[in-house]
Amino acid sequence: MHVSDTASISSGVAARYATALFDLAKDAKKLPAVEKDLDALGAALADNPALQDLIKSPVYSREEAAGAVAALAKKMKLSPLLGSTLGLMAQKRRLFVVPALITAVKDMISEENGEVTADVVAAKKLTAAQEKKLAATLKKTVGKDVIINSSIDETLIGGLIVKVGSKMIDSSIKSKLSNLQNVMKEVG
Repeated sequence: MHVSDTASISSGVAARYATALFDLAKDAKKLPAVEKDLDALGAALADNPALQDLIKSPVYSREEAAGAVAALAKKMKLSPLLGSTLGLMAQKRRLFVVPALITAVKDMISEENGEVTADVVAAKKLTAAQEKKLAATLKKTVGKDVIINSSIDETLIGGLIVKVGSKMIDSSIKSKLSNLQNVMKEVG
C-alpha cells in the first residue's frame, strides 16, 4: 500500500466521521461549542506527545484507547457530541484520523458561516495587523470572509505559503531559491 493510498483512506474515514459530527452538531445547534472543542483538542494534540502517541500507536487496545479518550474528554470538558465521537473512533481503531477530522469539521463550519480557512505558513509569527491585512487581501480574492490558520516553519527564511481550499500560493524564499537552483541546473 502506497502512502497516498493510506492518506486517501484516512481522509475518507475522517470525512465520514466529520460529516456525522457536523450534522449532529448542526441539528442540535451546537456548532459553536464543537468548534471551540475542536480548537482545544487541536492545541492539546500539538502540545502533547503522549496524546499524539495514543492516536497513532496501534499498541493500545480498543478498551485502553476508549478509556483514555473518555478521560481526556472529561478533563478537557469536551461536549458530549465530540466525546462520544472520539469514543466511537477509539472503539473502531480510527483515532489516527483525528487531525484530519478536526480540519474537516472546521472547514464545514466555516463553509456554513460563509467563511473559508486559509492555512498560512510563515518563517516567523505573523502580527495581528499582518494577519488582518492578509485576511482582507484574501477576502478580495475569494469573495468570502477568511479565517487565518497560521503556523511557523523557520526553514522558509521569509515569505509565506498560503493554502485556501485546493489553491496554494508559495511566495516563500525557500521555494524561490529552489526554483532558481532548478533554472541554474537547466542553464548549466
